[in-house]
Amino acid sequence: MKFLRNFLTILFVVAMIGVGVLFALQNEVAVPLDVLVYQFEPRSLALWLLMALAIGGLLGLLISSFFMVRQRVALGSTRRQLTKARGEIEKLHTAEPVAGE
Repeated sequence: MKFLRNFLTILFVVAMIGVGVLFALQNEVAVPLDVLVYQFEPRSLALWLLMALAIGGLLGLLISSFFMVRQRVALGSTRRQLTKARGEIEKLHTAEPVAGE
């Protein structure tokens, strides 16, 4: 099953690279990119779009990994609290009853 998943992943990556190459070949028009105070020299439209896609994907991975780490830290804290509470409950169950009860 792992082999099939790896094969499909590699196939998907190769297909996306192929689509990117075809996209680049179809969009050869050079356009400048003007970013508020700086104007980049004209490059292929496909290059600008693929770079924007790549940067957006990397930023998305970075931001989501930050939230995942935060969630794991919170989960670890909650697990420690649960373990402590279970220990206290176990102490109460094993404690000898107080006289008069």
